[in-house]
Amino acid sequence: MRVGIGYDVHKLVEGRPLVLGGVQIPFERGLLGHSDADVLTHAIIDALLGAARQGDIGQLFPDNVVDYEGISSLVLLSSVNDIVRAKGFIISNIDAVIVAQAPKMVSYIIPMCNCIAMTLNLTSEQVNIKATTTEGLGFEGKSLGIAAYAVALLN
Repeated sequence: MRVGIGYDVHKLVEGRPLVLGGVQIPFERGLLGHSDADVLTHAIIDALLGAARQGDIGQLFPDNVVDYEGISSLVLLSSVNDIVRAKGFIISNIDAVIVAQAPKMVSYIIPMCNCIAMTLNLTSEQVNIKATTTEGLGFEGKSLGIAAYAVALLN
């Protein structure tokens, strides 16, 4: 049994779509990044890579490689799934939390769980996603960015 933790954060900017857990969320701003900047999926990727002792997202998918520019983070997650499984691991479960003052995430949690589960060939029961605010504190509370934390359990 192996456990990994992942964390990611991206700045909110105008002119970009907001994608979390592979789901596009209607909002006036999106996350800035080389890929689609999906902080939730990036945190899950790092949790999986950490548990499998395979480095991190920046080592595997550097932000100076043109092939990754604008790429869906679900494509990266699928690749990480292949790496984890090739090492002989089975993903037991994933638990994650999104930290954002806005937008409200409640309507998108189940679609995010389903999207992540489908990408990883898991059941929706193996993926749990939560969202919280910081009560106006910090960069998330001031709606300057969104952060995500994830934990993955491998067997």
